[in-house]
Amino acid sequence: MFENINKNVSKSAVFTAKELARMNELLQVKHFPKKTYLLQEGEICNFEGYINKGCVRTYYIDENGFEVTLMFSIEDWWIGDIASFYEQKPSNLFIETLEECEVMMFNPVTKEMLLSEIPKFERVFRLMIQRSLSSMVNRLINTISKPAQEKYLEFIKKYPTISQRVPQHYIASYLGISPEFLSKVRTKLLKK
Repeated sequence: MFENINKNVSKSAVFTAKELARMNELLQVKHFPKKTYLLQEGEICNFEGYINKGCVRTYYIDENGFEVTLMFSIEDWWIGDIASFYEQKPSNLFIETLEECEVMMFNPVTKEMLLSEIPKFERVFRLMIQRSLSSMVNRLINTISKPAQEKYLEFIKKYPTISQRVPQHYIASYLGISPEFLSKVRTKLLKK
């Protein structure tokens, strides 16, 4: 059950079997049906989760009442609202399952226990945050500077399986364009 998460964290540091077993003991494995909110705006995020199975969408609602998709997360990815989790303040985000999911979760207490007992995990989570920040900055630059067709092609190239698992209107929201415009972009690309 823990093979995938053990491989995931072992990419950033070398752990003994005993250290990995301790991490596994601290995780809570939860199963969620499709269309379940793991977090809603105004709640405090009390988890950092590893997706062992399924697909999740993170979004917020803008001042006009529109859902703006920030991220899709699939197997072998981590989810949560870092600011809300660490600062224990209400979140601005919604995290919703798009498929049936199996998520392995730390709460603030178990995460702190892991980090204090096995300091090597500090490196794992630091590197994870660095990669996430870099990805967010690149996404922001692409959203601002690139035309819709180029954004869509990059999305398909970078996340080939997600486009098959997620409704097109969510992808349009992620790209910052209307579903109608995404449909035109896709039609244009099919004609090429």
